[in-house]
Parts: sequence; structure tokens; C-alpha cells
Amino acid sequence: MALQLPDFPWDSLVPFAARAREHADGIVDLSVGSPVDPTPEVVRRALADATDAHAYPATAGSPPLREALVDWFARRRGATDLTTANVIPTIGSKELVALLPTLLGLGEGDVVVHPTVAYPTYAIGAAIAGASAVAADDPDAWPEGTKLVWLNSPGNPDGHVDPIETLIRAVDRAREIGAVIANDECYAELNWQGSGPTPSILDPRVTRGSRRGTLAVYSLSKQSNLAGYRAAFIGGCSELVGQLLEVRKHAGLIPPAPVQHAMIAALGDEEHVDAQRELYRARRDVLRPALDAAGFRIDRSDAGLYLWATRDEDCWTTIAALADIGILAAPGAFYGEAGAQHVRLALTATDERIGAAAARLSDFSKA
Repeated sequence: MALQLPDFPWDSLVPFAARAREHADGIVDLSVGSPVDPTPEVVRRALADATDAHAYPATAGSPPLREALVDWFARRRGATDLTTANVIPTIGSKELVALLPTLLGLGEGDVVVHPTVAYPTYAIGAAIAGASAVAADDPDAWPEGTKLVWLNSPGNPDGHVDPIETLIRAVDRAREIGAVIANDECYAELNWQGSGPTPSILDPRVTRGSRRGTLAVYSLSKQSNLAGYRAAFIGGCSELVGQLLEVRKHAGLIPPAPVQHAMIAALGDEEHVDAQRELYRARRDVLRPALDAAGFRIDRSDAGLYLWATRDEDCWTTIAALADIGILAAPGAFYGEAGAQHVRLALTATDERIGAAAARLSDFSKA
């Protein structure tokens, strides 16, 4: 029986992209959060130095990489009690999100819970495994029999941040119903409302001495401009990490050795992360007031690469209006019914293009 998956949502943006490209000054594409800034030199040098990669790399990650992951979790995520048994690298984070239900052995009759406004791949991962996806934010609404719960803080697309108290409640409920709980934390370093990264599900205040059934997913694509490297990792419950490792060994899901070497350099250098955060902050400080002046309301958007904006109308109406002034955004409907009146605008465009968007929005507000 053929696997039934929905159409790839971004295909429906093609006519709006064509309309936006008709603008005299070209398109400003804010629809996808793909980095546009250079990969840090320290990472590129590390990759180049490791190109004599004649042997098979370790699925578990090289010993230096696993040590670097443990050290990074302690320094940047407050998870000070991990060992190398608690971490493994992945080939970017999307493959892990899409395959986690399958890797955990879920199937027909099992339930995967994800946020009501969510990255579509959480539900796709359930479909690939033959499980059912349920959108629910309130832990009390997570059904008995749920096998996997996805959190996403900071959230894509809406930039919400779950405080420690919310993470504690979520972990407690997941353990009560016997579910694995995984937090997709890929935007943690892009925190606009406070100093330092956003809270992790592996923070000892959340785990309270036990990581049982708890996982954190992270990617270097956002903080280090490594989207093209496919460099990510997972940390948490050693039993689950060991189970995932065994399946990944059999499936050959191995990050290339040069990428593993580059990850060590990225994890050990915080200067480039700070610099990249300030680039995004400056772009945000240009785009957000322009949206405000154009009659948009920005909801949440406390962290991450996006502004979650609404004019209290159907998102496709907003998408069409923006396309008419040469701006391409992502419709909130891509992220669930709860997003049907919002659009997502990415900060991943050059300073010049963000400035162009702000100028066009000024004209838009006068229309």
C-alpha cells in the first residue's frame, strides 16, 4: 500500500512567488528560513582540514565530537550532567524529526502529539510511521496512549518560548501517560526577550534528576549558518539515545566525517554565534516596526528567525497583498488551522532586502 502524504506545501506558493518577482526591484523572499550569511571561517577551515576522510565515520559521532556535544549542552543549555552516552549527531534535524516515530518503533494505532501551530514535519513523521498525529498544546489534552510528544520551543513559526514551569508540566504529563517527549530547540540562541538562550527540556530544573523519556533536538543551521552542512544532534535519555543509535547504525544514518569535524569547531566557538544573533536582531529591528506601521499585529515572536504577523484576515489574502508589493511570506495555514490568519516572515534575507521590504511596507500602509 502506497504511503499517503499531503502535497508539499511550498508548491502552493509558486504563483505568489511569480507575482512578487514582477516587482520592479525584484522579489524579497521572506518565506523560508534559509541562512544567507557566510558560514564562519573557523568552521570552514575545520571542514577543509578533515577532507582526507577515507574511513567510514562513526554513527555515534567521533569521540571528540561527543565530548564537544556534552560540553556544549553544559555551557549553553544548562544540562550539566550529561555524558557521551546521552548524545549523538544527526544528518540535520529535519531527518530526525521526520524519522523519530519510525526509529522509536511507532506504528498504526499509536499517537504523536505536536503543537497546534507547528512545523509540518512533526505530523509528517507520524504519517511515515503509520501513526496518528494530534495537535494539542495543553498537556491535559494529550490522550492516553500517546507514544511521542513534540514540543517546539522556541517555536517555528510563532516564536513562542516555553518557560521552565511549562516544560516541567509537559515532562510530568508525558511520564504520566508513558510517552517520550522531545523538544525541538533549534532556535534557542536567538532569544529576543532576555539574556542567554531560552530554556532547555534537559535543564536539571526540568528533569529533576531523571532524563527518562526526555530528548532535546538541536541544529547548527540557524546559529552557525550550517544549513548546507546538515549538522545537528540529539541529547537526553541514554536509553532512548542508545535505541536510536542502534537503528541508525543499521540504516547507515551517519553524518560525514568532515562535517563531524566542522561541528566540533562550531560548538566550541561562541563569538560567531553572538555576531550572527546581532545581525538577525538588527534585521528584526528594521522589519518589525515596518510591519507595525503597515497595520500588522506581531504575535509572540519572542525568539527565533521569524515574525508571526496578522491583519486579522485569511492568510492567503495577506500573502496575495504582500506579493503585489514584491514580498513573499509563508502562509500560517502551512502550520495548522490555528495559523490560518497569520503569515510568517523570515529574517533570513540580506540587510539590503530587509530594507527593501521595510520601504515597500511603507507604501503598503498608504494603500
